[in-house]
Amino acid sequence: MNKSAKNPMEIHIGVDVGGTFTDFAVSIPGQNRQILHKLASSPDRPDQAIVDGLKEVLATHGLDAGNIVRFGHGTTVGTNALIQRRVGKVAVVTSQGFRDLLEIGRQIRPKVYDIHQDFPKPLVPRWLRYEVPERMRADGVVHKVLDEAAVRRVAEEMAGEEIDCVAVCFLHSHAFPAHEERAAEILRHSLGEDVSVMTSSMVYPEFREYERFSTTVLNAALLTVMGAYLDRLTKSVADLGVVVEPTVSQSGGGLMSAGYSRRYPIRSALSGPAAGVLGAAYRAKATGEANVITLDIGGTSADVSLLADGEASVVHSRRLAGFPLRLPALDVNAVGAGGGSIAWIDRDGLLKVGPDSAGALPGPACYGHGGEAATVTDANVLLGRLPSDSLLDGRMAIRRDLAEAAIDRLAEQLQMSRQVTALGIVQVACATIVKAIRAISVERGHDPADFALFAFGGAGPLHAADVAHELGIKRIFIPPNPGILCAEGLLGSDLVADLVQPSLASFGVEASETLNAARAVLERRADAWFHDENVAPPDQRGAWSVDLRYAGQNFELSIPFDATAFDPAKAAALREAFDAEHERAYGFAQAGESMEIVSMRVKLTGVLSKPPLPKVAGSAPAKPMGSRLVTFAKDEVCETPIYRRDALNSGQNLIGPAVIEQMDSMLLLFPDDRATVDRWGNLVIDLADRGV
Repeated sequence: MNKSAKNPMEIHIGVDVGGTFTDFAVSIPGQNRQILHKLASSPDRPDQAIVDGLKEVLATHGLDAGNIVRFGHGTTVGTNALIQRRVGKVAVVTSQGFRDLLEIGRQIRPKVYDIHQDFPKPLVPRWLRYEVPERMRADGVVHKVLDEAAVRRVAEEMAGEEIDCVAVCFLHSHAFPAHEERAAEILRHSLGEDVSVMTSSMVYPEFREYERFSTTVLNAALLTVMGAYLDRLTKSVADLGVVVEPTVSQSGGGLMSAGYSRRYPIRSALSGPAAGVLGAAYRAKATGEANVITLDIGGTSADVSLLADGEASVVHSRRLAGFPLRLPALDVNAVGAGGGSIAWIDRDGLLKVGPDSAGALPGPACYGHGGEAATVTDANVLLGRLPSDSLLDGRMAIRRDLAEAAIDRLAEQLQMSRQVTALGIVQVACATIVKAIRAISVERGHDPADFALFAFGGAGPLHAADVAHELGIKRIFIPPNPGILCAEGLLGSDLVADLVQPSLASFGVEASETLNAARAVLERRADAWFHDENVAPPDQRGAWSVDLRYAGQNFELSIPFDATAFDPAKAAALREAFDAEHERAYGFAQAGESMEIVSMRVKLTGVLSKPPLPKVAGSAPAKPMGSRLVTFAKDEVCETPIYRRDALNSGQNLIGPAVIEQMDSMLLLFPDDRATVDRWGNLVIDLADRGV
């Protein structure tokens, strides 16, 4: 699976499907060639834009579809379906007395100080939530035997409801799934093949029943949506002559096969930002930069993540469309500070930016599509940081007069000048991003000054210097095509699966036995996954960890370990590692405190061949193609040379001020900052000290 390319025409393709554009990154390693393509997305049929884009790439560049050996893509199909609630019809079968758990939840408000905002209504209405008598205790003892006759009666009641999927969610089934599995068996037999039946223990067997039940329902709701989408896409690309099946990006990083995605569609729901983080990690590793903070700014949001020693942080609890989701996902912090974020004045008379966005239509005022609110993009046009005539290499017209009018309306309310107001909008947006980065760095024991900033997305390079300066970061990396990095990230991804085995027990003298028992179960499940995904032994990898906590704590820390068997000495070393990590994360440790094992995890990787990053040729330094007035600070406005990004060559050095334009993004080099083009085409910027 990880063999070197033998066919010089071998093609690798990564596709990122966004709300506005669908991006293609095509690599032909045998020719050291990379092709980038961008076309409008087709929201009603996301697969159509993929197929159309693939046709265009193949035809334009004379490529043979039969030479495609990898076809990975990230999609927002699941996320959009849940947000719009255009999902399959789901029924729930649960333990007697727990019918309303999905509605009651944790009995907390979505926002502590907002007494008006409610949680979204459950995806499963009350009349489709069924109870059956059964109860398994937390220690595995059967308190009440499963009433199989009641399960059959429930199946009869469902028969006329045209159900797409049934989610079976019983208490304590994460550790003791026997009742769930038996109920599912009865339901499958009674309902037939047209109705899917899944258990919470098969989706992701973790304790905290509310989150587990919610995750299972979300997965069930997406089964038909994702299945239909993948069926259409797989057939369409096969009709074009593509012999490999498309893989899908997942929230926790990495790819999964189409078959795995059909069973667990919820794993792809937060995959968009994850692909960008993986793309940054892939490029950062090539440059030898192990510690980076990623900054991905698009039209609506800014997404930030932290990579320490080349690895992205992972969280196990997120919210999706307002619902709790208990699955591994890359730790990406998103805030409403994108190019389309709207500037407004709060009741206290202060300027605010976001989270509301002008979106693609009408978009910022300068787009000329009817938008009237001032946005970050309008501010950048007025400051000269964006061109006043067009974007996307002339394909999108820009109206500076409309941007000025929008900013003027805001400036009049603030009683400030047009220029100061525009600069304030940019600074407020950057302050929001800085706060988001501090949440994933300073608040978790990391000093941002020890990291480089890796900026991408359409607007990431434009704001990178301001953000880095506020955080004390001294170096910035800008990839060659920042607006298409998410698609490029899929080229360097592997097949990945996250497995968990609950093992709630005291960490005492018998800890080794408990840990080895959990490890044996996970090894069997890992072997089954590698077999199902056709991963050869040389390409099999596993990263193991144990979730531990002090007795009485509500949350746990994940501590890595090697996959060998536990003995008392290794268990003691695990205990010491937990104390050290607890002190790093929370500032203290209690070495003599009782401790608990919560669960064991393994992240499986099926290593795929990866195309090398294309290198940039060295030649004569590029010269500016013009200049314009750019505002860098309140009293710092200067005539600034403009360069084309694709004209810069390996080894070229630039000293700011400068504006570097390209089709998919725009880069601002502040006065006295120094930029160098490395051999992979990245712009490496060393920031000058701007003073206080």
